[in-house]
Amino acid sequence: MNKEIIAAVMASTIDMDNMSSDRLEALTKGHGMLNIAAICSANVIAEEVLRGVNLQLTDENIGELPIDDLLRKSIEAAENAGADAANAALLSATLCYFAGSNAQAGVPAGNRKLGAMARMIAGVDRCGVLAIPTPKANNRISGYAAVKAVYDEVFNNSLTPIDGSILPLGVGGGPLYGHNALGEDIGFSQLAINGAKAGTKGMLQAFANVGMPPSPIIAAILGVAAILEIVHPDSEVAEEYGEFFVANSAYVAGLGACEVAGLPEKLHIRGTGEEYDTANLVGDLGVIMKDIGGPSVVGMIAFEEMLSAFEESLDIGAGFSGGPLQPPLGHMTADAILALKVLLSTNGDIDQAAEKIKEIKTNFWLEPEIAKIATNTIARKSEQVRRGPVTRAMILATEGALTKETLRIAEFTQEKITEGMDLSDITKALDDEKLNNVCKAASSLFSGMMDKDIKIMITKYAGRSRRKENPFLDNYAGFDTNVDVEIEIEGEKIVMEKLANEIIPDAVVNKKQDVLEVLPLASVPVTELQLCGHTIVNVIVPAAVAGAMGVDESEVIAKKATKGAYITSSIPGGIERARDVAKRAANIMKDLN
Repeated sequence: MNKEIIAAVMASTIDMDNMSSDRLEALTKGHGMLNIAAICSANVIAEEVLRGVNLQLTDENIGELPIDDLLRKSIEAAENAGADAANAALLSATLCYFAGSNAQAGVPAGNRKLGAMARMIAGVDRCGVLAIPTPKANNRISGYAAVKAVYDEVFNNSLTPIDGSILPLGVGGGPLYGHNALGEDIGFSQLAINGAKAGTKGMLQAFANVGMPPSPIIAAILGVAAILEIVHPDSEVAEEYGEFFVANSAYVAGLGACEVAGLPEKLHIRGTGEEYDTANLVGDLGVIMKDIGGPSVVGMIAFEEMLSAFEESLDIGAGFSGGPLQPPLGHMTADAILALKVLLSTNGDIDQAAEKIKEIKTNFWLEPEIAKIATNTIARKSEQVRRGPVTRAMILATEGALTKETLRIAEFTQEKITEGMDLSDITKALDDEKLNNVCKAASSLFSGMMDKDIKIMITKYAGRSRRKENPFLDNYAGFDTNVDVEIEIEGEKIVMEKLANEIIPDAVVNKKQDVLEVLPLASVPVTELQLCGHTIVNVIVPAAVAGAMGVDESEVIAKKATKGAYITSSIPGGIERARDVAKRAANIMKDLN
């Protein structure tokens, strides 16, 4: 291999901050997102579990359990990565749950709940479900929608047949109610299932009414949390719902929430295939959420992204860091769960875990190699805050893809520069290739999903569609995107011109169902392109090669590289990264020579 290629590959990969237009350094202190905080906590939890720490909550007559210490360490790791106490508590409790903790144990003395334990250890006040926000999906609402819906039914007197005003002395508030037929078979069971249905329905309606796509899983969890602020959250229930000491009011609430939200009965973790009963999961996460304190929107984004570790993430309305789209790096929290799960399933074997992570990335993304590079970038950035087996497995799984792709682009660039091609034309050719690859992958994805022959082609992709002339919008196509798409379904062609700013608003506002049904075929590949500033190898690697070959000053190289990369330069940030790698490559060449 020649020195110019070596210099370019080294310059491109040595500093992971140059791999993305996202502001990665800000993420290390929680500014914007909390995925690094979650990954750092996952490192701690993996280490502790693999050395044998017991994660189980029990009603033992002791002041602390081993999980108290684990939660303390996990919360500290998240806080070191910028999470505030409430968000650190939520991330740690959720990760511990997915690592094998139970959500609650004991009643009444020795009663422990995972969310409450995390909140108290973090030193956070309880705020109530009404103050918990949803993750942001363009807009955001709060659990107030669930609480209001539940209390509307309270005042309609439709949640329980029990009239508390006639309860005799010695019945209300005591074990004759709480541990016998009136409470277990009638009171708790009906209150839990009816209240969860009401709360979930209220959340779904509120999502839609403020212009947000309803998230069935978040609606269900907050619906459960809202009613569990009223109903005894760990009571026994009627035998029709399950065995004594197995089914409780949280599970029954989960059943009601899942029914209204239309969630599948079972969910499965990507890669391991581990199966979760959805009603149990929703009930448990509702118990955690009702006690956790006051997480922020970014804390809830990280929480939702963890749920995209499920294979069914698109169906349940979880985050999208589990594929098939590759989101901005700040969203990448599913990897914390996926890597943690595969590590525990292999008893800590890093090599086996890395192979499993590589397999997951290969099978679930439109651009598998780019998804692997994104994982590599965020894992290496996380290691600047906290090292551990989770990040080691993530890096080992993806460093081959990083090397392969940077080498491929470097060799292509060197060849084309030698032939006399301008750098901006080289990066344009690489982005043309990206566009075609995304269209082919989306065509294949939807052909399989719909069992039809589908071809998708993006025929125009540029910035500034509807706004006045503006240098920023002209240069960054992620904003005010001017995009045309052609779709063929079984040979029938559909042309969508000005997709983002004419077709979509018209279809949504005027409820054109025939257009709405076909829009995902266009919107999925376009969104993949709009978000691709997360990994800018098509900019920095050509810039590094040009720097190593001494074709121009670094500033000129950077401007040419970003100008041609009309897709990869979807958001600002590429110019400074390209300038830096060009300088680095030139300096490395001096030493090599």
